[in-house]
Amino acid sequence: MTESVQSAAQNGQPQLSLDTTAARNLATTTKSIPQMQGISSRWLLKLLPWVQVSGGAYRVNRRLTYTIGDGRVAFTTAGAQVRVIPQELRELRLLREFEDDAVLEALADAFVQREYEPGDVIIEAGRLADEVVILAHGKANKIRPGHYGDQTVLEVLADGDYLGEQAFLSGQDDWDFTIKAVTGCTVVVLPRQAIQEAVDRSTALSSHLERFQASRQLAQNEYGEAAVAMAS
Repeated sequence: MTESVQSAAQNGQPQLSLDTTAARNLATTTKSIPQMQGISSRWLLKLLPWVQVSGGAYRVNRRLTYTIGDGRVAFTTAGAQVRVIPQELRELRLLREFEDDAVLEALADAFVQREYEPGDVIIEAGRLADEVVILAHGKANKIRPGHYGDQTVLEVLADGDYLGEQAFLSGQDDWDFTIKAVTGCTVVVLPRQAIQEAVDRSTALSSHLERFQASRQLAQNEYGEAAVAMAS
């Protein structure tokens, strides 16, 4: 204890401040052993030049992770801006086997971001389907007229769902459904013109799309697999 605290205790007065031992406990944090999400050797962490500091700011390093094959396109976010992770474009069925990351980078940069309020029409039935549309954030309904003239919700779309990949092949089809925002939505769009520019610059992409177009002409089942004739 300090001299003033000891004097107050001897006089029977209540202690109004912490003693030095308690104050030191509050000021000194307990530091855990550094951990990593990835697999790394613990001996390496011991060899790194760690520096003991009494205080300061701690920086958290973020690692980009994504999963191919879950059916949804992932994004990175910087403030209000979102960007497609280029490798995630392989979630699109016709780009699944495409290996040129540089072309995917160029395609990701060509997406245009749009914002919609609840009730706004994102895609309107009957209009030309000349762009790839990916829902980055929000919820939207996929709607088509029912048998009795009412509007039927076919599907509820959420973060990472995409539409319009046929724009890679022709861009001459029409939308046969309407997409309407249920919540505020952030959407990124890849116009047909940007796709054509990428095809013109990349022989690899042009050849890949030609092979995909040829494979579509073969008989397939409902899952997109080659149809196998069977007799029993």
